[in-house]
This record gives sequence, structure tokens and C-alpha cells, in this order.
Amino acid sequence: MLFDDVIGQEPAKALFRQMVQTDRLPHALLMLCAPGSGGLSLALALAQFLLCENNDGNNACGQCSHCKKAGKWIHPDLHFSFPTVGTNAISDHFLPQWREALAANPYMEINDWLQHIGAENKQGNINKEECRNIIRKLSLKSFESPRKIMVIWLPEYLGNEGNRLLKLIEEPPEKTTFILVSENQELILNTILSRCQLVKINALQDEEVAAGLTQLKGIPVERAQAIAQLSAGNFNDALKATQQEESDQAVRFLDWMRRCYKGQPRELVEWVDGFAGQGRENQKHFLRYALHFWREFLVLKTLGVEQVRLRERERQTAQGMAKVIELPQLEAIVALLDECTFHIERNAHPKLLFLDTSIQINHIIKRWSAYQQLQHKRLQASGSW
Repeated sequence: MLFDDVIGQEPAKALFRQMVQTDRLPHALLMLCAPGSGGLSLALALAQFLLCENNDGNNACGQCSHCKKAGKWIHPDLHFSFPTVGTNAISDHFLPQWREALAANPYMEINDWLQHIGAENKQGNINKEECRNIIRKLSLKSFESPRKIMVIWLPEYLGNEGNRLLKLIEEPPEKTTFILVSENQELILNTILSRCQLVKINALQDEEVAAGLTQLKGIPVERAQAIAQLSAGNFNDALKATQQEESDQAVRFLDWMRRCYKGQPRELVEWVDGFAGQGRENQKHFLRYALHFWREFLVLKTLGVEQVRLRERERQTAQGMAKVIELPQLEAIVALLDECTFHIERNAHPKLLFLDTSIQINHIIKRWSAYQQLQHKRLQASGSW
């Protein structure tokens, strides 16, 4: 992948070019990226730029043998590490699927990747066997290039196993470069963070997302701009939006909120039973969408409907909810969903967790509504209405 193939992120591209040209590229570079912002694409482009024999200072040539292999992610000196599933599984076992996924969408997120490898309800991680494999591979001499490059996608999935890599990251073999691509700094070991140079990769601008959709997918400009406004700088979400008008997550979420509002026990249990079988990564992805919806709901309540990044049906639902949900309720619901995400990541029982969450959301909505009705009656009785 060339820098020119990466959508937007011109400041980051300029920084990486300057680092290489002035020989100031750190041996361990950590990109802190917004989801769908192109961090992985930038890492692939930087890796090819470093391996290229004839780069012109702005781009890899794309024609030399190193570029041709790096462009297909089969260069023997370009190594990858990423979350996998299975006992003692290592990234090398999944390289064919990895290359397929990159070819289809280099802006993918963790849920897309785990679904691609059939993880179902298993959570991905980078285990101790993978760490040993990284150490083994980087201890060998390079095969074709003077350089060896290790791209670690989502190092937050290392957990405490990352301590095995500390010495290697701090003092790697000569001409060895680590490129780490992360979306959650808080989950990375501080000992790893302290050994890397951090570069922040911001979310894409709406104009960049729209231009990318038009360039890569041939989407008409007007529709590309509409999709870009909904994606909030996440090109992965924008790509999915081109394939369907309304996401499965949106349909599921709106159905859940209707059932929570009604509070019928049978309907809530029915929804929870169906949702519990989705797998933990899907459940976390769903909760992330739910928090996105409520963020936009807050925008609706404070700035008006014109500023809302929601599709038409979602916007209509949000406008309806605005009549019965006030900011104190919104705060309580968001706190509840944050807590729910915390417990899902720690393997809570999904049926119990989401049934309890559903009941609590019903209480938050109904109790506040009852309180408003009581206040309304008091004002009427006092003549102040």
C-alpha cells in the first residue's frame, strides 16, 4: 500500500516521510488511532515505504520486488501480529485470512476481523505463544531487505503477556522497526507505552471520508457526503453504510429501546434470549453503537436536529424519545451502558446482564416520566401552570 492510497491523514504522512528522510524514525512507533481512521492502512504504507528500494521521498515506487511483495503482504521481512482465537494460536496460523481481510478492507475493526475468522463468541487476544513467536522471528536475520518490520495491530490485546516483549521493544536487533497500531491507549501496558514514540491519528474529516467513498467505491458525491456525515470520521462505518441503508445494529438497538420503554417481561426476555447468542465481540460492538446513538441524542437535545449524525429512521426515533427522556435520564442510561461494557469484557453472563440492564432502563424512563407527571399535576393544582 502506498501513502497515496491512504485516505486523508496528510499530517501523519508528512511526519512519517520526514522521520524516514532525516533518519529519525524510532525503533518502536505507536499510532494511537480513532476507530476507522486508517491507522492500519498508514502502518502498511509506512512499512512498504521503508522496504522499498526506490522510494522518491514521498511514496514507495510500487514497482520493485520489495514493493510488489509488501503490497500483497507476503514480504518475508514484513511480519504481522494481531488478535487471534484458540488455544496457543499464533498470527501465522491466520495469515491467509489476514491477507484476505486486508485486501477487502484495510480499515476494518476488531469485530470485523474476529467475525472473518469465525470467532463466534470467543474474545480475541495476543497470547504468550504469539509473543514467543515474535521474539523468535525477530532474532533471525532478515531474508531479502536490510530491514525487518513488525506490525502489531491492537497491542491492547496483549494484556500482561506484553511484558515478554519489553526487552525486545526497548533494544531490538539492528534495522528492526516495530509499528504498533492501537485504538485504546488505556488498555496498553505502561511499560510498553514508555518504550514507544506515540503519534496520534485523528478521526477523518467528513470531506476526506466523502472523497474516499467516491474514489474507492464510485459513490455519487451527494450520497457520499450524506454517508460521511453519519460516519463521524470512521471510514469503516462509512463503507458499511454504502452496503445497507440501515445497519443491523441500529435495527436491533431501536427494537431494544422500544421493548425497554414498554417494559413487558415476556418481550424483554425474548429479546435478551436472542441477543445473548450473538457473541461477546458482537455485544461489545452493539454497546458501542448504543453509546453512539445516545451521544447523537444529546446533540439533538442541545443543538437541534440539523447537527445529528443519524439515519432518517434513527433520527425519527430519537425525536420521539426526546419527548420522554431528559438529560438526567440520559446520563443514567449512558452510565449503565458503560458499566455493561465493563462487565461484558470481564465475561459476565450475557442473559443476566442484559435482562438486568433492560429492566433498569425501563425504570429510568418510567420513573422519570411518573415524576414529570406528578410535577405537572402539582403545577396545575397550584395555578402556576
